[in-house]
Amino acid sequence: MVTISLSERQKSWLILTLLWLVLLLLAAMRPLAVPDEGRYGEISRWMLQSTDWLTPRLNGIPFFHKPPLLHWLQAISLATFGVNEVALRLVPALHGALMLVALYLAARSIGGEQTGRRAAFMLGSSLGFLIGGQYVNHDMLVATWIGVAIWCFAFAFMAGEKPAANLARLGFVACALGMLSKGLIGIALPGMVMLIWLIWTRQLKKIIHLPWFSGLALFAVIALPWFAMAWREYPQVLDYMFVNQQFTRYTASTYNNPQPWWFYLASLLLLLFPWVFFVFGPGRQQGGASSAEAPPPARQWLALCWIWVVSIVVFFSIPHSKLIGYVLPVIPGLALLAALGWQRSMAQRPVAGKLFVGLCLLNAGIALAIVTQVAAVTRSGRAQDLAEVLACALKPSETVYVTGAYPYDLPFYAQLRKPMVVLDNWPLLRREAGDGWQRELFEGADFDPQAAALLQSIEVLPAAGLAPGHWLVLRIGDEQVLEKTGWKLYYEGAGWRLYRSEGPSTAEGPKTAQQVSLPGCKNQRHE
Repeated sequence: MVTISLSERQKSWLILTLLWLVLLLLAAMRPLAVPDEGRYGEISRWMLQSTDWLTPRLNGIPFFHKPPLLHWLQAISLATFGVNEVALRLVPALHGALMLVALYLAARSIGGEQTGRRAAFMLGSSLGFLIGGQYVNHDMLVATWIGVAIWCFAFAFMAGEKPAANLARLGFVACALGMLSKGLIGIALPGMVMLIWLIWTRQLKKIIHLPWFSGLALFAVIALPWFAMAWREYPQVLDYMFVNQQFTRYTASTYNNPQPWWFYLASLLLLLFPWVFFVFGPGRQQGGASSAEAPPPARQWLALCWIWVVSIVVFFSIPHSKLIGYVLPVIPGLALLAALGWQRSMAQRPVAGKLFVGLCLLNAGIALAIVTQVAAVTRSGRAQDLAEVLACALKPSETVYVTGAYPYDLPFYAQLRKPMVVLDNWPLLRREAGDGWQRELFEGADFDPQAAALLQSIEVLPAAGLAPGHWLVLRIGDEQVLEKTGWKLYYEGAGWRLYRSEGPSTAEGPKTAQQVSLPGCKNQRHE
């Protein structure tokens, strides 16, 4: 019998790998969430299909709310692994893995192997990792690069009288990738944390010794080319992205999701449950020091973690609009504080090991319950069932219309080859629409007059219903728009209905269902 003996460090890496595999398993167990995952997944699929790597597009219409790193990476993943949910979620999951590894390496250097492993376990078993790490949007990407930047700069400054140049350069690279992930916060938040920390720990004078020239050169080479090319193609894009979508969204009170000031405090209780309760463990080691534990970390590291958590939470608590994913950047620092708090208050207790494992399993069970129930809970809001039917019936030359509501996940699941035509009263919406899907479309259409043709008046609906080769997607309950029109019900799903125009279908294209059906068809037959 062969016995394999693993070192403590090898055990830690095995644990990190297992935590990530659990994340991937959970990521494969649920459909796309709408609107976010449907929106960002489809933008990436369209980028791959259109081969336009410069302009993110939603339904063929420019979408410049965020920079394109997420879509570049997801398009590459879709090309490699096929058009499916797991291929999309692999991108945030890989960033979640990077966040986990960065925390482990930092915590191990600060507090020893046990502290590093414990911090990684706390982060890796949290809902912030198991759910946030598989959610298709920009939040996990920017949170990871903000964390990597903070760790790199902090260790660079703690290296001696002068910052470690290579670590600092990695910090500049992380800031560049953070900016490509979600804009200015990729620079602003690491800069804010570092500045406050350097002042607090009396290290500010070291800042002049940073490798500014090479660091900024790396930043410019990575971050700036896309912004320059996008600005050349669309002269208003920088104003729209930085002023409208970031500064104005931060300062205005007219955007969606208004929440009270304490929203992010409650969010952290959820994202890092139950480990967040150990952050405020007793100040002294209980039961004496253990040989397996490193001595308490330097005060500079504790100050870094607290400044990291408090400053970013305060920063995001100021705006009227708040989303839970915005606070993801603080969970690595909070997880380290929780690991140190556990070390002080629980590590020497006889039941500590069993309790720790039990809490990890509890979190995994909560995450499993969430992902297994989400499909049923959100069934009526999604259009996946309709998409699979449409993909089998739609011919490449035919047109899909939508009105009343926007089926974010339908183009992805059906793998539509051309954009849908969206019908509404667009002049009225330009005056009255709030922060919703209509505004996403008409603001994007302002960048591209050709794409603007996809936004048409609701008045074309009757004529379209009489012409051949047209389909209509409509939320159940909105059927009143079809009075005295030629649309015929083709399929009724859980929350959406699919109608076909009264005229005969076009006869173009091959006759076999295998050739006619779109890639999203799940019931293709061979003839």
